[in-house]
Formats: sequence, structure tokens, C-alpha cells
Amino acid sequence: MRYDRTVHLDTDFATTVTRTRDALAEQGFGILTEIDVTATLKAKLDHDMEDYVILGACNPPLAQRALETDRSIGLLLPCNVVVRRDGDRTAVQALDPSTMVALSEREALRPVAEEAARRLDAALASLAAADADG
Repeated sequence: MRYDRTVHLDTDFATTVTRTRDALAEQGFGILTEIDVTATLKAKLDHDMEDYVILGACNPPLAQRALETDRSIGLLLPCNVVVRRDGDRTAVQALDPSTMVALSEREALRPVAEEAARRLDAALASLAAADADG
């Protein structure tokens, strides 16, 4: 089972991070946290790796609906969006929201997952369209 929704872009990393934030905001997601994995691993382990950032995105109305169904679902909310270098391209990846339905086995979460998927897909599609436009 695939658990990600991914687009690969020719846009540089820093621009992609900014555009990803904007695309998510257009779909009602705010960024609550940002983890610069590259800098953290360098500082803590003196390990060099490609550009890699995790954006903790949240759509409050969707999160509330999911949490009203299952308080433990916070463990599976589709909140992390990864922007990373992938060779000479940049990948943007989001957790597939259907994962929370599959793992929790709670059909009541399906409408929330479907709406989250529509919004994430729209954000990823807008990134791909902007990349194609140059």
C-alpha cells in the first residue's frame, strides 16, 4: 500500500518550500511546525544529507472532525508534508489521508480523509502547474 502523495518538480528547493507553504495555505492548511532535517542531522550527528524539511501542516476544521470521531487519530492525522531534494529535482510528499482510515479501521473517518485528500491533491497539483509554467 502506498502511503504518500508525491509530485516531483524542477523548481529549486528554497522556492519549492515557499510555494508549498502557499499552496497548502490556499487549501486551508496552516504550518504549525517546520523541521529542517538536514540542519538537525548536521548539528547533532555531523551527518550531511540532501535538503530535507518536514512541514507540520494542519487544517483545523478537518482535524477537529477527525478528533471528534477518534481521539487517538491525532497519531495518524495527515499533517506532515515533506519537501526534499531528489537527485536534481525536488519532491513534495504528503501522507495519503486514506492511511488513517485503513489503519484505524474507522469508516466514520472516510469523509474527512476524502476531503483532506482533495485539498492535498489540489495543493500538489498547483505546485506541478506552477513548475510547468516556469
